[in-house]
Amino acid sequence: MSKPVNRPVQEVRHGHIKALVWANETSNGTRFNVTLVRIYKDGEEWKETSSFGRDDLLLLAKTIDQVHTWILDQQAIASEAS
Repeated sequence: MSKPVNRPVQEVRHGHIKALVWANETSNGTRFNVTLVRIYKDGEEWKETSSFGRDDLLLLAKTIDQVHTWILDQQAIASEAS
């Protein structure tokens, strides 16, 4: 038997900046973690890095803000359902 694949519950992308949101079920409810990457092309191959340059920072901030809002919305929905 193979282990189930853990997939992000949300992806937010602005240009070459991508945020992946992961849900972790705990005894206190769902907790969310975020992975941030910059996508770039090396020859013909697409790659990802967690290193960001000066010109990435505003897109990074916008992406983080949008992810933060999404997480708060999910927590509000969960609170209303309980």
